[in-house]
Amino acid sequence: MTLYDELVARGLVAQVTDEPEIKELINNGKAIFYIGFDCTADSLTAGHFVALTLMRRMQLAGNKPIALIGGGTTMIGDPSGRTDMRKMLTKETIDYNAECFRRQMAKFIDFGDGPSQAMMLNNADSLLNLNYVELLREVGACFSVNNMLRAECYKNRMERGLSFLEFNYMIMQSYDFYHMFQEFGCNMQLGGNDQWSNMLGGTELIRRKLGKDAYALTVTLLTDSQGNKMGKTAGNAVWLDPNKTSPYEFYQYWRNVGDADVINCLRMLTFLPLEQIEEMAAWKDQQINTAKEILAYELTKMVHGQEEAEKAQAAARALFGSGGGEEAPVTELSQDDLKDGGIDIKQLLVKSRLCASNSEARQNISQGGVTCDGEKVTDLFLLVPEAKLREGVLLRRGKKSYRKVVLK
Repeated sequence: MTLYDELVARGLVAQVTDEPEIKELINNGKAIFYIGFDCTADSLTAGHFVALTLMRRMQLAGNKPIALIGGGTTMIGDPSGRTDMRKMLTKETIDYNAECFRRQMAKFIDFGDGPSQAMMLNNADSLLNLNYVELLREVGACFSVNNMLRAECYKNRMERGLSFLEFNYMIMQSYDFYHMFQEFGCNMQLGGNDQWSNMLGGTELIRRKLGKDAYALTVTLLTDSQGNKMGKTAGNAVWLDPNKTSPYEFYQYWRNVGDADVINCLRMLTFLPLEQIEEMAAWKDQQINTAKEILAYELTKMVHGQEEAEKAQAAARALFGSGGGEEAPVTELSQDDLKDGGIDIKQLLVKSRLCASNSEARQNISQGGVTCDGEKVTDLFLLVPEAKLREGVLLRRGKKSYRKVVLK
């Protein structure tokens, strides 16, 4: 099976500009391709997994990746798939986020000077020093406003109003491809399916300015069976940074994916052989949970290493099996958190991050969804004593969320 055939079989390929040429390039290790990552946060999310693993698959086949950090484009904000304008970030924040991205990407991609080793570039270096009038004269005539307004990336913004700031995003992304085509021989752009219009802008700019062909391939967005984006939802993201989403929480996210989603996630995100995954597709009942464990372990190992993956798996099995809590993620309290010789159960749920607020904690307790050391909590004003906290208490919210709380 060729690389391109494997990408199709794994459900990764959404749209391509010239399939025969793209097959020729990537199957023979001739692609110098880039994927852009705007630095809107200080960590990549699980939603970036498809892009990161795709870069690795391409690199293993001899193709050369360029990881383009969007230090410049992040200052404008990509309107694709959004109904509101992104928050404007300072240059200092963007630079800090870019450094965080660099460290996380190195776990997936081999960077260096070799023929197929990856490059890391920051489009702030090429975009921020551009003269606006000179840029307009150089590329402005290559873009039709009528065509831009019909682009998919702007549709969701048209109802509430598309700012001129965001309207420039397509031109900037297209310029990225144009610049890297000339400077680094970059002949292909890869990206999410929601980037198709922006990517076509780049190939068209190269054709009109240089009279040469460049190519674009979009990958399927990671969504669940209901069509919702996985791991990247605003306000509920699953982060690759262990300080934002612990290895245990990361493991649990994938362990808890829907039955209808686990095989698709295994195909798109893991490096397990397709033959093995197709065998799992026939599994039923309890075997589906085994498939989820495999998915969670493989992805946690990829991001956090084998040791953390084994710890997370052991913790999950202990909690869901015997009910023990030795491997549960730990929240530490200080003496300042206590009042009247203990801590209110609602505050304890909030401190442990099992609930976002006292009102949510109250609701969970009222619905019978909270246990403390295996006993259901029915008293909304329960005071968990200091002595018990020093030993450590095991909290559970619902069926799948656990936390051990210990007084330092």
